[in-house]
Amino acid sequence: MNNLSKMLKSYFFYVLCALGTSLTIKASIGISSYNAMNLSIAKAFDIKVGTITTVLNILFLIGYMILSNFKYKKKYIIQTLSVFMFGFFINFFVYNLLSNLNITNYLLNVLVFTMGTVIGGLSVGVIISYNVITFPLESFCISISEKTNFSFLQLRYSVDVFSVIISIIVSYLYNLPYYIREGTIISLFILSAAMNFGKNMHARYLKSKKVS
Repeated sequence: MNNLSKMLKSYFFYVLCALGTSLTIKASIGISSYNAMNLSIAKAFDIKVGTITTVLNILFLIGYMILSNFKYKKKYIIQTLSVFMFGFFINFFVYNLLSNLNITNYLLNVLVFTMGTVIGGLSVGVIISYNVITFPLESFCISISEKTNFSFLQLRYSVDVFSVIISIIVSYLYNLPYYIREGTIISLFILSAAMNFGKNMHARYLKSKKVS
């Protein structure tokens, strides 16, 4: 499989990831820490959540570009396109395709949230397996870890903690609902497992195609 084919398929799974993220937002039982920060800021300033997600991801991308001394121009272009695509499709799903999805049954909310988390996690796992498009936040953390004594895991968890704090502060100051809820806890258990499963299963699939 050539790089163009991998890139196009990676973009497809970016769209699926946006769908999964949008489902977790519509479930209204809380969302993952980073997305909770984005949603709180979006609600506070009456901006679409996909737009805020794009802005923050672009900031992380710029940080990564600076840390990598602007060496990977082709990679930056691919990442920029994926960032704008991700934000666009979150807006499309949340405010258009799923705009009338209002679930009043709590168990269905949990089911929709879980489904969205699994879709998002599996999609990210496949994207990682293709190894063509990287994520700005993760790339930023990796670059810092390479230049400091902090591990990637420490930095990534620090971002999650920071996101939780900002989300709570913004919700408090602007009298908004709190988006750090039970869904946040559920995502801690499901998201990483789904990502790992998607990555491993897809890697085996690619390997089996090479053998055959």
